[in-house]
Amino acid sequence: MRIGELAQRAGTTTRALRYYESRGLLPARRGGNGYRAYDEEDLRLLRQIRVLQDFGFVLEETRPFVECLRAGHPAGDSCPASLEVYRAKLAELDAMVARLSEIRDQVAAQLGQAEAARDALAAADAQPRCELVRRDE
Repeated sequence: MRIGELAQRAGTTTRALRYYESRGLLPARRGGNGYRAYDEEDLRLLRQIRVLQDFGFVLEETRPFVECLRAGHPAGDSCPASLEVYRAKLAELDAMVARLSEIRDQVAAQLGQAEAARDALAAADAQPRCELVRRDE
């Protein structure tokens, strides 16, 4: 199949495919007519890349998965290098979740302080006021 058909079937653009090719993730085969030629295996590689990118993996992190598929494994995550990338991504995500949890706690504390200050101000305004009245009689 040609580049346009592959892009359409993979849900991406021809520009992205050319970029993947330049990065060595997609094979650069040419037909006798000089056009890029792709097959179902290339579509499988692209689908693996797209799924990983949807999970938040950067393009370079997809390389071990692509290489695993190219080596003939049934799944891109059945090789040790792919599993290591999974472990690294989980550690990264755990750190992000921990940081977000800290930020959430800080925002919740600020909200609590702001509400307490607002309530104290409202309570102070609700108290009856004693005014001194000067009588010159």
